[in-house]
Amino acid sequence: MSINIFSQEATEERSESARLSSFVGAMAIGDVVKTTLGPKGMNKILQSASTGEIQITNDGATILKSIQLDNPAAKVLVNISKVQDDEVGDGTTSVCVLASELLREAEKLVGGDGHHVHPQTVVEGFRLASKESLRALEAAAVDNSGDKDAFRKDLVNIARTTLSSKVLSQDKDYFANLAVDAVLRLQGSTDLDHIQIIKKVGGKLTDSYLDEGFILDKTLPASGPRRMEKAKILISNTSMDTDKIKVFGARVKVDGTGKLADLERAEKDKMKAKVAAIAAHGINVFVNRQLVYNYPESLFAEAGIMCIEHADFEGVERLSLVTGGEIVSTFDRPDLVKLGTCELIEEIMIGEDKLLKFSGVSAGQACTVVLRGSTTQMVDEAERSLHDALSVLSQTVQETRTVLGGGCSEMLMACAVETFGKKVEGKKALAVEAFARALRMIPMILADNAGWDSSDLVARLRKKHFEGADEGVGSKGSQAGLDMEIGDIGDMRELGITESYKLKRQVVLSASEAAEMILRVDTILRSTPRKRERM
Repeated sequence: MSINIFSQEATEERSESARLSSFVGAMAIGDVVKTTLGPKGMNKILQSASTGEIQITNDGATILKSIQLDNPAAKVLVNISKVQDDEVGDGTTSVCVLASELLREAEKLVGGDGHHVHPQTVVEGFRLASKESLRALEAAAVDNSGDKDAFRKDLVNIARTTLSSKVLSQDKDYFANLAVDAVLRLQGSTDLDHIQIIKKVGGKLTDSYLDEGFILDKTLPASGPRRMEKAKILISNTSMDTDKIKVFGARVKVDGTGKLADLERAEKDKMKAKVAAIAAHGINVFVNRQLVYNYPESLFAEAGIMCIEHADFEGVERLSLVTGGEIVSTFDRPDLVKLGTCELIEEIMIGEDKLLKFSGVSAGQACTVVLRGSTTQMVDEAERSLHDALSVLSQTVQETRTVLGGGCSEMLMACAVETFGKKVEGKKALAVEAFARALRMIPMILADNAGWDSSDLVARLRKKHFEGADEGVGSKGSQAGLDMEIGDIGDMRELGITESYKLKRQVVLSASEAAEMILRVDTILRSTPRKRERM
């Protein structure tokens, strides 16, 4: 006898129903993003229902973040996509597609096709297969960090491979070199805050360039110096408007215009003292996050101090980072304040806009990428694409091993898992074989998205890899992958289609862990919606 212990609007799904709901949700998410995978992947238009604002993208993380979901299993896939984006910066679509394909195969074992394998047995099989696939991936990884020229070539190839599936694919050689130059300036750091990206609509994509130093999207006031050498910079977050009485609801009553003039004079004297305290720091450049009114601006100009106002929070934080200065709000102790320094501050023109360029900053690795493009959507997508490339490259500088792309690594792992599956006893062997089939789906989807005959290509690629496994690591067969330009099997090493080892490893780890988590689900409980109480 079943007794309902939940409140009226709470719902419960059990066993087969809960499992089916999880599988369907995860597979649906995979189907949404799988068409964006690879160099011939398609774009999606994302439109906001409230503002009508649109985004055009094929970035998996951006697409999944924008979708409102109700299915809990689908949300797990969105979360692993976000983790992939944070950890490595690319592979967000691959991880989602692989997880959904693993669950598609698991669904056949658990519920359909007459196998009726227990979910825990499938999980154990997936763990064995995941371990074997990572072993095969590590064995195939190559490390060229000892050879500076070969390593730079690896980085350029990784950037080209990353950008080949993005909006920048037509100019991937240009942007790959730009991204590598920017990342190598970081000297091994993964802090991308030193690389600023400025977007300016106008021109074409190849008008974009890398500029040494820091560019602030602000203009100088009409009065004051226009150029400053050997700059000593005070970065501040303080109010530089006329110091009115800032108490809510306060009023000042005067009995004559003379008293009003005295009040205004007192306010001016207070501001004059504040400007004098700032000038006492021995600076020649003052940068403030807030507005600077006309009177203090004129005082700074008289003192020969360049004044930059309303440098928003991100600009002030980044400027503090690259010039080595502190952000201050009080000016009583100049001896305790650390000033920022740079060799030169000058106005530059980008398109029709004036900006400020800080050259020779103390953080020598700082640089700015200026992105140009015909539309706002184009420039936004170019920024997302470049960010992915920069993230992957900064991680590769630390974890220097590389593997081959174009479906080569996935097929290599699938063949290793398939061979390993022949030695596994019991029903776990079925799960190991299912894992191999899921890995083979990645090159199949790549070929489908390009409009080639995927069944023929993947069958030939599989044969090549089994031949390569017999010949050993480094053989021509083990380097075979899909050449999407001509729709044939090609040597990925010769074509320069290279990917980060850390990226591939993270994709397999995250996808298999997410599939395991969803496979273990046997009940879904939904709580009662919170009711609004009437006042």
